[in-house]
Amino acid sequence: MSWNRTPLAALAVCVLLLTGVMGCDSDTPDQGQNAASPSPVGKVVDATDDEGRHYREVGDGEAPEVGIEVQPDADGDGSWDVRLTVRRFRFSPADAGERAVAGRGLAYLYVDDRLVTRLRTPEYRLPAALVPRGTHQVTVRLYADDGTVWAVEDGPVQSTADITASESQSESQSGSKPESASTPSSAPEPTLTPPPSTAALSAPGTRLRTGGRCSPDRAGKA
Repeated sequence: MSWNRTPLAALAVCVLLLTGVMGCDSDTPDQGQNAASPSPVGKVVDATDDEGRHYREVGDGEAPEVGIEVQPDADGDGSWDVRLTVRRFRFSPADAGERAVAGRGLAYLYVDDRLVTRLRTPEYRLPAALVPRGTHQVTVRLYADDGTVWAVEDGPVQSTADITASESQSESQSGSKPESASTPSSAPEPTLTPPPSTAALSAPGTRLRTGGRCSPDRAGKA
């Protein structure tokens, strides 16, 4: 019966080797779902905009910047040409995922605290019906793709220009402009239904609010 000992001994060696391999595998760093996840972009804080969207604070050196310029349209139909200039920011395409990516997102355009449209391009024609006779505040604010507001310690990343509409058009004034503008990536989303107005428009006198770098009105309220 001694001929059975050799296979048994070989089987024991195989078991020991298999156990050793399993033991080595247990020391390998976990590359699956238990692995460390990437750090989030900025810090979501309790402060919100008027619609309840939370601010996402980033450091001054990495925060995006935006400026706005508003002028009467050359066609003389009472509409206004809005141009944005941005730094450290790219407009996301319409099919972008709903997650925050550093320096990316879209711009919300407001007239007198009322949301007009969400922009994925730096240019937009503001309809005359949205700007009846009088002085109005046109504000642009930058948002991440997940709906949070890009912000720094002293408030949201935004810029505001004042425009004045009257019965006869005259020269216009614009808001601040950072160094460079982003290239359009898609058409702007549809505007909200404007209130009725029959007033003819004139060019504005623009007043910039202060409160942040690049004359964005970061601490102000759109």
